[in-house]
Amino acid sequence: MFVRLLKPLNWLYGGITDIRNRLYDSRVIKALSPAIYTIGVGNLTVGGTGKTPQVDYLVELLKKKVPVATLSRGYGRRTRGFRIATDADTADTLGDEPLLLYRKHGRKTADNQPEVVVSVGEKRAEAIPALLQVRPELQAIILDDAFQHRAVQPHLNLLLSDYNRPFYTDEPFPGGRLRERRHGARRADAVVVTKCPDGLDAARQKEIEQQIQRYTRPDVPVFFTGLQYGKPHSFSASQKPMEGLGRVLLVSGIARPAPLESYVKNHFALVRHLRFADHYRYSATDLERMQQALPADGAVLTTEKDFVKLAPLLANTGLDATRFYYLPIEIKFLADEPAFRELVWALLNNRR
Repeated sequence: MFVRLLKPLNWLYGGITDIRNRLYDSRVIKALSPAIYTIGVGNLTVGGTGKTPQVDYLVELLKKKVPVATLSRGYGRRTRGFRIATDADTADTLGDEPLLLYRKHGRKTADNQPEVVVSVGEKRAEAIPALLQVRPELQAIILDDAFQHRAVQPHLNLLLSDYNRPFYTDEPFPGGRLRERRHGARRADAVVVTKCPDGLDAARQKEIEQQIQRYTRPDVPVFFTGLQYGKPHSFSASQKPMEGLGRVLLVSGIARPAPLESYVKNHFALVRHLRFADHYRYSATDLERMQQALPADGAVLTTEKDFVKLAPLLANTGLDATRFYYLPIEIKFLADEPAFRELVWALLNNRR
Protein backbone atom coordinates (compact mmCIF):
# COMPACT_ATOMS: atom_id res chain seq x y z
CA MET A 1 0.00 0.00 0.00
CA PHE A 2 2.77 2.42 1.02
CA VAL A 3 4.72 1.64 -2.17
CA ARG A 4 1.65 2.44 -4.31
CA LEU A 5 1.27 5.79 -2.56
CA LEU A 6 4.83 6.66 -3.54
CA LYS A 7 4.26 5.92 -7.26
CA PRO A 8 3.59 9.59 -8.20
CA LEU A 9 6.84 10.60 -6.50
CA ASN A 10 8.69 7.84 -8.37
CA TRP A 11 7.39 9.30 -11.65
CA LEU A 12 8.35 12.83 -10.59
CA TYR A 13 11.87 11.83 -9.61
CA GLY A 14 12.29 9.72 -12.76
CA GLY A 15 11.01 12.61 -14.90
CA ILE A 16 13.53 15.03 -13.38
CA THR A 17 16.41 12.66 -14.07
CA ASP A 18 15.09 12.12 -17.63
CA ILE A 19 15.25 15.87 -18.28
CA ARG A 20 18.78 16.06 -16.92
CA ASN A 21 19.89 13.14 -19.11
CA ARG A 22 18.30 14.67 -22.22
CA LEU A 23 20.21 17.89 -21.62
CA TYR A 24 23.45 15.90 -21.61
CA ASP A 25 22.42 13.71 -24.56
CA SER A 26 21.57 16.77 -26.67
CA ARG A 27 24.79 18.48 -25.49
CA VAL A 28 22.93 21.45 -24.08
CA ILE A 29 25.02 20.57 -21.03
CA LYS A 30 28.46 19.66 -22.29
CA ALA A 31 30.46 16.77 -20.81
CA LEU A 32 34.25 16.50 -20.74
CA SER A 33 35.58 13.91 -23.21
CA PRO A 34 39.08 13.21 -21.88
CA ALA A 35 41.92 12.54 -24.28
CA ILE A 36 43.21 9.93 -21.84
CA TYR A 37 41.54 6.49 -21.76
CA THR A 38 38.83 6.59 -19.11
CA ILE A 39 36.71 3.77 -17.67
CA GLY A 40 33.58 4.60 -15.69
CA VAL A 41 32.31 2.09 -13.11
CA GLY A 42 28.87 2.63 -11.62
CA ASN A 43 25.31 1.49 -11.12
CA LEU A 44 21.69 2.58 -11.38
CA THR A 45 20.88 1.60 -7.80
CA VAL A 46 22.04 3.01 -4.49
CA GLY A 47 25.12 1.32 -3.03
CA GLY A 48 26.11 -2.27 -2.53
CA THR A 49 26.66 -3.50 -6.09
CA GLY A 50 30.37 -4.26 -5.69
CA LYS A 51 31.97 -1.23 -7.34
CA THR A 52 35.16 -1.28 -5.26
CA PRO A 53 36.06 -4.93 -6.07
CA GLN A 54 35.39 -4.17 -9.76
CA VAL A 55 37.66 -1.10 -9.64
CA ASP A 56 40.29 -3.18 -7.85
CA TYR A 57 40.09 -5.79 -10.63
CA LEU A 58 40.54 -3.14 -13.31
CA VAL A 59 43.50 -1.63 -11.47
CA GLU A 60 45.20 -5.04 -11.35
CA LEU A 61 44.47 -5.56 -15.04
CA LEU A 62 45.72 -2.18 -16.26
CA LYS A 63 48.67 -1.44 -13.98
CA LYS A 64 50.69 -4.30 -15.44
CA LYS A 65 50.97 -2.49 -18.78
CA VAL A 66 50.23 1.23 -18.42
CA PRO A 67 50.43 3.98 -15.77
CA VAL A 68 46.94 4.12 -14.25
CA ALA A 69 45.02 6.22 -11.74
CA THR A 70 41.71 5.96 -9.92
CA LEU A 71 39.45 8.93 -9.32
CA SER A 72 36.63 8.81 -6.79
CA ARG A 73 34.41 11.37 -5.15
CA GLY A 74 35.80 10.27 -1.78
CA TYR A 75 32.49 9.66 -0.08
CA GLY A 76 32.60 10.17 3.70
CA ARG A 77 35.81 12.20 3.78
CA ARG A 78 36.06 15.45 5.73
CA THR A 79 38.09 17.25 3.08
CA ARG A 80 36.97 18.87 -0.15
CA GLY A 81 38.38 19.38 -3.60
CA PHE A 82 40.95 17.47 -5.64
CA ARG A 83 43.47 15.38 -3.70
CA ILE A 84 46.09 12.74 -4.53
CA ALA A 85 46.56 10.05 -1.89
CA THR A 86 49.77 9.89 0.16
CA ASP A 87 50.98 7.78 3.07
CA ALA A 88 49.73 10.49 5.44
CA ASP A 89 46.10 10.14 4.35
CA THR A 90 43.34 8.56 6.44
CA ALA A 91 39.70 7.67 5.78
CA ASP A 92 38.81 11.14 7.08
CA THR A 93 40.97 12.88 4.46
CA LEU A 94 40.43 10.48 1.56
CA GLY A 95 37.36 8.29 2.15
CA ASP A 96 37.43 4.61 3.09
CA GLU A 97 37.26 3.08 -0.39
CA PRO A 98 40.01 5.25 -1.97
CA LEU A 99 42.15 4.58 1.12
CA LEU A 100 41.63 0.84 0.65
CA LEU A 101 42.78 1.14 -2.98
CA TYR A 102 45.82 3.18 -1.96
CA ARG A 103 46.82 0.66 0.71
CA LYS A 104 46.65 -2.12 -1.89
CA HIS A 105 48.16 -0.37 -4.91
CA GLY A 106 50.03 2.71 -3.69
CA ARG A 107 53.34 1.05 -2.91
CA LYS A 108 56.32 3.02 -4.15
CA THR A 109 58.24 2.28 -7.35
CA ALA A 110 61.99 2.75 -7.88
CA ASP A 111 61.52 6.51 -8.48
CA ASN A 112 59.57 6.81 -5.20
CA GLN A 113 56.24 7.30 -6.96
CA PRO A 114 53.13 5.26 -6.12
CA GLU A 115 52.55 2.25 -8.36
CA VAL A 116 48.97 3.43 -8.92
CA VAL A 117 47.82 7.02 -8.43
CA VAL A 118 44.75 7.14 -6.19
CA SER A 119 42.89 10.44 -6.23
CA VAL A 120 39.62 12.00 -5.13
CA GLY A 121 37.64 14.98 -6.36
CA GLU A 122 33.91 15.60 -6.24
CA LYS A 123 34.05 17.63 -9.51
CA ARG A 124 35.59 15.08 -11.81
CA ALA A 125 35.60 17.27 -14.92
CA GLU A 126 37.93 19.59 -13.00
CA ALA A 127 39.85 16.83 -11.22
CA ILE A 128 40.95 15.02 -14.41
CA PRO A 129 42.88 18.00 -15.88
CA ALA A 130 44.36 18.68 -12.42
CA LEU A 131 45.46 15.04 -12.15
CA LEU A 132 47.06 15.05 -15.60
CA GLN A 133 48.90 18.26 -14.85
CA VAL A 134 50.56 16.58 -11.86
CA ARG A 135 50.99 13.15 -13.47
CA PRO A 136 51.18 13.66 -17.28
CA GLU A 137 52.56 10.15 -17.83
CA LEU A 138 49.20 8.55 -17.00
CA GLN A 139 47.54 6.53 -19.77
CA ALA A 140 44.31 5.43 -18.06
CA ILE A 141 41.94 6.66 -15.36
CA ILE A 142 39.29 4.55 -13.65
CA LEU A 143 36.31 6.57 -12.43
CA ASP A 144 34.63 5.03 -9.38
CA ASP A 145 30.84 5.43 -9.00
CA ALA A 146 30.56 7.45 -12.19
CA PHE A 147 27.48 6.23 -14.05
CA GLN A 148 25.24 9.14 -12.97
CA HIS A 149 28.03 11.71 -12.91
CA ARG A 150 27.71 12.77 -16.51
CA ALA A 151 30.06 15.74 -16.46
CA VAL A 152 32.66 13.28 -17.82
CA GLN A 153 32.04 10.98 -20.79
CA PRO A 154 34.19 7.84 -20.31
CA HIS A 155 35.42 5.75 -23.22
CA LEU A 156 34.12 2.58 -21.53
CA ASN A 157 31.02 2.85 -19.36
CA LEU A 158 30.52 -0.20 -17.12
CA LEU A 159 27.14 -0.68 -15.46
CA LEU A 160 27.03 -3.01 -12.44
CA SER A 161 23.83 -4.77 -11.39
CA ASP A 162 23.51 -6.86 -8.21
CA TYR A 163 22.25 -10.39 -8.93
CA ASN A 164 20.16 -10.23 -5.75
CA ARG A 165 18.67 -6.84 -6.60
CA PRO A 166 18.66 -6.36 -10.40
CA PHE A 167 17.94 -2.88 -11.70
CA TYR A 168 15.27 -4.19 -14.11
CA THR A 169 12.97 -5.12 -11.20
CA ASP A 170 13.45 -1.84 -9.31
CA GLU A 171 11.86 1.63 -9.36
CA PRO A 172 13.20 5.17 -8.95
CA PHE A 173 13.27 7.00 -5.62
CA PRO A 174 11.57 7.23 -3.23
CA GLY A 175 9.56 4.03 -3.68
CA GLY A 176 12.54 2.15 -5.10
CA ARG A 177 16.33 2.25 -5.07
CA LEU A 178 17.04 3.52 -8.59
CA ARG A 179 18.90 6.78 -9.10
CA GLU A 180 17.17 7.16 -12.47
CA ARG A 181 14.83 5.16 -14.69
CA ARG A 182 15.83 1.75 -15.99
CA HIS A 183 16.39 3.01 -19.54
CA GLY A 184 19.47 4.85 -18.24
CA ALA A 185 21.14 1.50 -18.92
CA ARG A 186 21.34 2.53 -22.60
CA ARG A 187 24.49 4.47 -21.73
CA ALA A 188 26.28 1.27 -20.71
CA ASP A 189 28.95 -0.19 -22.99
CA ALA A 190 28.89 -3.41 -20.95
CA VAL A 191 26.88 -4.71 -17.99
CA VAL A 192 28.42 -6.74 -15.17
CA VAL A 193 26.04 -8.76 -12.99
CA THR A 194 27.75 -8.93 -9.60
CA LYS A 195 27.50 -11.15 -6.51
CA CYS A 196 26.26 -14.14 -8.50
CA PRO A 197 26.07 -17.47 -6.65
CA ASP A 198 28.51 -20.21 -7.51
CA GLY A 199 27.10 -22.60 -10.07
CA LEU A 200 24.71 -20.13 -11.70
CA ASP A 201 23.73 -22.16 -14.76
CA ALA A 202 23.86 -20.96 -18.36
CA ALA A 203 20.08 -21.01 -18.78
CA ARG A 204 19.56 -18.65 -15.83
CA GLN A 205 22.36 -16.40 -17.09
CA LYS A 206 20.60 -16.20 -20.45
CA GLU A 207 17.31 -15.23 -18.79
CA ILE A 208 19.01 -12.41 -16.88
CA GLU A 209 20.86 -11.26 -19.99
CA GLN A 210 17.58 -11.03 -21.91
CA GLN A 211 15.98 -8.97 -19.14
CA ILE A 212 18.95 -6.58 -19.09
CA GLN A 213 19.02 -6.21 -22.88
CA ARG A 214 15.46 -4.89 -22.83
CA TYR A 215 17.02 -1.64 -21.53
CA THR A 216 20.50 -1.54 -23.07
CA ARG A 217 21.59 -0.84 -26.63
CA PRO A 218 21.63 -3.84 -28.97
CA ASP A 219 24.60 -6.18 -28.64
CA VAL A 220 25.88 -4.68 -25.35
CA PRO A 221 27.69 -7.61 -23.66
CA VAL A 222 26.60 -8.90 -20.26
CA PHE A 223 29.12 -10.53 -17.91
CA PHE A 224 28.55 -12.49 -14.69
CA THR A 225 30.81 -12.31 -11.64
CA GLY A 226 30.80 -13.59 -8.08
CA LEU A 227 32.78 -12.75 -4.96
CA GLN A 228 35.79 -14.68 -3.80
CA TYR A 229 37.13 -14.30 -0.26
CA GLY A 230 40.74 -14.90 0.71
CA LYS A 231 42.26 -16.19 3.94
CA PRO A 232 41.73 -13.96 6.99
CA HIS A 233 44.57 -11.47 7.41
CA SER A 234 45.57 -10.31 10.87
CA PHE A 235 45.67 -6.61 11.76
CA SER A 236 49.10 -7.46 13.17
CA ALA A 237 51.70 -7.38 10.40
CA SER A 238 53.73 -10.06 12.15
CA GLN A 239 51.05 -12.72 11.67
CA LYS A 240 50.50 -14.71 8.49
CA PRO A 241 47.05 -15.20 6.86
CA MET A 242 45.10 -18.00 8.55
CA GLU A 243 42.74 -20.70 7.31
CA GLY A 244 40.63 -21.21 10.44
CA LEU A 245 39.79 -18.78 13.20
CA GLY A 246 37.28 -20.76 15.22
CA ARG A 247 34.63 -18.52 16.80
CA VAL A 248 34.32 -15.06 15.25
CA LEU A 249 32.54 -11.80 15.91
CA LEU A 250 31.72 -10.33 12.50
CA VAL A 251 31.90 -6.53 12.19
CA SER A 252 30.79 -4.77 8.99
CA GLY A 253 30.03 -1.25 7.83
CA ILE A 254 29.01 -1.96 4.23
CA ALA A 255 25.86 -1.36 2.20
CA ARG A 256 24.63 -4.95 1.85
CA PRO A 257 26.26 -7.30 4.39
CA ALA A 258 24.00 -10.34 3.79
CA PRO A 259 26.37 -12.16 1.33
CA LEU A 260 29.29 -11.57 3.70
CA GLU A 261 27.35 -12.91 6.67
CA SER A 262 26.30 -15.96 4.68
CA TYR A 263 29.92 -16.69 3.76
CA VAL A 264 31.13 -16.30 7.34
CA LYS A 265 28.35 -18.58 8.65
CA ASN A 266 29.43 -21.27 6.18
CA HIS A 267 33.16 -21.04 6.92
CA PHE A 268 33.49 -19.97 10.55
CA ALA A 269 31.68 -20.32 13.88
CA LEU A 270 29.79 -17.01 13.79
CA VAL A 271 28.97 -15.80 17.30
CA ARG A 272 27.38 -12.47 16.39
CA HIS A 273 27.29 -9.88 13.62
CA LEU A 274 27.68 -6.22 14.60
CA ARG A 275 26.28 -4.24 11.66
CA PHE A 276 27.14 -0.58 11.10
CA ALA A 277 26.04 1.83 8.37
CA ASP A 278 27.92 1.98 5.07
CA HIS A 279 31.01 4.23 5.34
CA TYR A 280 30.57 4.26 9.13
CA ARG A 281 33.13 6.29 11.10
CA TYR A 282 34.20 4.08 14.02
CA SER A 283 34.99 5.38 17.50
CA ALA A 284 36.70 4.10 20.65
CA THR A 285 33.21 3.36 22.02
CA ASP A 286 32.59 1.01 19.11
CA LEU A 287 35.85 -0.83 19.89
CA GLU A 288 34.71 -1.23 23.49
CA ARG A 289 31.44 -2.72 22.23
CA MET A 290 33.39 -5.19 20.09
CA GLN A 291 35.56 -6.15 23.04
CA GLN A 292 32.48 -6.81 25.19
CA ALA A 293 30.84 -8.97 22.50
CA LEU A 294 34.03 -10.92 21.70
CA PRO A 295 34.24 -14.40 23.25
CA ALA A 296 37.37 -15.16 25.28
CA ASP A 297 38.51 -17.68 22.65
CA GLY A 298 37.26 -15.71 19.62
CA ALA A 299 38.46 -13.20 17.05
CA VAL A 300 36.99 -10.11 15.40
CA LEU A 301 36.51 -10.55 11.64
CA THR A 302 35.77 -7.61 9.36
CA THR A 303 36.09 -6.37 5.77
CA GLU A 304 39.06 -4.71 4.08
CA LYS A 305 37.04 -1.52 3.81
CA ASP A 306 36.44 -1.52 7.57
CA PHE A 307 40.03 -2.57 8.30
CA VAL A 308 41.49 0.69 6.94
CA LYS A 309 39.38 2.62 9.48
CA LEU A 310 39.64 0.25 12.43
CA ALA A 311 43.40 -0.43 12.26
CA PRO A 312 44.56 3.13 13.16
CA LEU A 313 41.91 3.37 15.85
CA LEU A 314 43.03 0.05 17.29
CA ALA A 315 46.66 1.22 17.31
CA ASN A 316 45.71 4.38 19.22
CA THR A 317 43.85 2.46 21.92
CA GLY A 318 46.55 -0.16 22.44
CA LEU A 319 44.16 -3.12 22.13
CA ASP A 320 45.46 -6.53 21.05
CA ALA A 321 45.67 -6.41 17.22
CA THR A 322 46.31 -10.15 17.02
CA ARG A 323 42.61 -10.81 17.73
CA PHE A 324 41.43 -8.68 14.80
CA TYR A 325 41.29 -9.98 11.22
CA TYR A 326 39.94 -8.86 7.86
CA LEU A 327 38.76 -10.83 4.83
CA PRO A 328 40.32 -9.91 1.46
CA ILE A 329 37.80 -9.97 -1.37
CA GLU A 330 38.00 -10.05 -5.15
CA ILE A 331 35.67 -10.71 -8.06
CA LYS A 332 35.71 -13.86 -10.15
CA PHE A 333 34.13 -14.24 -13.59
CA LEU A 334 31.73 -17.14 -14.02
CA ALA A 335 32.58 -17.18 -17.74
CA ASP A 336 33.88 -14.99 -20.58
CA GLU A 337 36.65 -13.30 -18.61
CA PRO A 338 38.94 -13.24 -21.71
CA ALA A 339 36.19 -11.40 -23.63
CA PHE A 340 35.92 -8.80 -20.86
CA ARG A 341 39.67 -8.27 -20.80
CA GLU A 342 39.73 -7.95 -24.58
CA LEU A 343 37.01 -5.28 -24.39
CA VAL A 344 39.10 -3.27 -21.93
CA TRP A 345 42.35 -3.69 -23.85
CA ALA A 346 40.87 -3.03 -27.32
CA LEU A 347 39.55 0.38 -26.31
CA LEU A 348 42.81 1.24 -24.56
CA ASN A 349 44.89 0.28 -27.60
CA ASN A 350 42.68 2.47 -29.82
CA ARG A 351 43.59 5.47 -27.63
CA ARG A 352 47.35 4.91 -27.67
